[in-house]
Amino acid sequence: MKSSEKIPNKTVVRISNAIDFIEGNLDKKLVLEEIAEKAYFSPYHFHRLFKAVTKETVNDFITRKRVEKAASFLLNKKNKTVTEVSEIVGFVTLSSFSRTFKKFYGMSPAEFKKESPSKYSKICKTESKNGKIETQFEQYICNIDTNLKWMQMKAKTEVKKMPTLKVAYLTHQGKMDAVENAYHKLMKWAYPKGLMQQENLRMLTVYHDSPKITDEDKIIMSVCLTLNSEVKTEGEVSVKEIPEAKCIVSRLEITPSEFQQAWESSFVWMSEHGFKKADQDPYEIFYNNPNEHPEGKCIVDICIPVE
Repeated sequence: MKSSEKIPNKTVVRISNAIDFIEGNLDKKLVLEEIAEKAYFSPYHFHRLFKAVTKETVNDFITRKRVEKAASFLLNKKNKTVTEVSEIVGFVTLSSFSRTFKKFYGMSPAEFKKESPSKYSKICKTESKNGKIETQFEQYICNIDTNLKWMQMKAKTEVKKMPTLKVAYLTHQGKMDAVENAYHKLMKWAYPKGLMQQENLRMLTVYHDSPKITDEDKIIMSVCLTLNSEVKTEGEVSVKEIPEAKCIVSRLEITPSEFQQAWESSFVWMSEHGFKKADQDPYEIFYNNPNEHPEGKCIVDICIPVE
C-alpha cells in the first residue's frame, strides 16, 4: 500500500482491536493468524495493513511493546527480578530478552533496573552515525521537595476508587501535542448525535505509553468522551470501558504548559507515599473547556491506578 493512499476508517478500528489484543497478551505466545483474526483480516492482508497504519511490522510492534513494558517494570517495580520481568512480557529465554533490551536501551536489563526513575526526565532513543540504536539519558537533578511542594500548592490529591467509565474513543498515535486534532474529530462525530449535551459529560485522555520509555512518534493515546447510554459507533470511533480502579487522583487547575510538571509531580507523590503503579493505564479527566476559562486553564483530574 502506498503511503499516499487513504486508509479506510473501518480498517483503522480493526487494527486498533488487534493492537488491544496484542497489548493484553504480551505474556503469551502471539501468532500472526490469531492476531489477524481479531481484526477480521487474512494474515497476508493484515500484515500489510498493520504496517500501513502503525508504520511497523507486526513482529517489530510486538517486540517494541514487550521491551517498553519490561522497562516500565524495571523502573517502577524493583521487587521483580530481571528473569521474572522477562517472563511477564513474553520472552522465551532470558538471553533473548537481554539481547533485545540492550539493542533498544543501550544497557542490560540489570543495569537499567539499578537506575532510579527520579533521576531522569526522559529516556529517548537516537540513531548513531552507524545506524545502531543508542540510548541517550537527559539527566537532571530531581528535587523531590520541589515536586511535592508544587503538588501541595497546585493540587488536591487523594487516593480513591474510580468508577467504571463507558466511553466513546478515538486512538491517536504520535506526538502528544498533536492530540487536539483527535479531539476535534471525536467532537465532530459526537455533536450530531447530541452526545456533547449529555449530563455530566467528561472528556478523557488515556495514556497507553509513557513518554519516558516510548519514542514520541509512537506514543499511543485514547481520546474519549463519557457515555450515559448505548450508542452506535462508526468510522474510527469505538466504544470501550475504562475499568474501576484504585487511583491516586490529583485535581488541578493548570495551563497546558504545566501538564508535564503535573504528571511528573504526581508520580513523585505516588512514590514518596509508598504506592506502586498498577498495570492499568493512567488517564486525565477534564472538567471544563480551557477556551472558556479566563486564564485559559484546564480543570483536570490526573488519575494514576495503583496496586
